[in-house]
Amino acid sequence: MYLEFQTVKAMLTMYCHAHHNARGLCEECSEILDYARERTKNCPHFRSKIPCSKCKIHCYQEPFKSKIRKVMIYSGPKILFRHPILALRHLLCKLRKPSI
Repeated sequence: MYLEFQTVKAMLTMYCHAHHNARGLCEECSEILDYARERTKNCPHFRSKIPCSKCKIHCYQEPFKSKIRKVMIYSGPKILFRHPILALRHLLCKLRKPSI
C-alpha cells in the first residue's frame, strides 16, 4: 500500500505544481490524495496487489476517477525522470498477472 500511495502522491505533486502553481498540494489535489489513500487502504485485493487498470472492481467513483485519470495522463510520462524507482516499481507491478 505504501508504494502505491507514494506513487500517487508524487504524481499529484507534479500535476499540482504544473497546473495549480502550488509548491505542495492545493486543496483540490489534497482532497484527491486523501480519497486515494482511503481507496488504497480499503482495497479488497491488496494482498494480491494488481494494478487498478487490471482489476475487475473499480474503487474510484466519479468525479475522482476522471480527476485521477487526468493526473496520471500528465504525470505518467514524467515520473520516470523525476522518481525513477517509483516509476520502475509501478511498471513491474503492471506486468504482474492478476491472482484474483
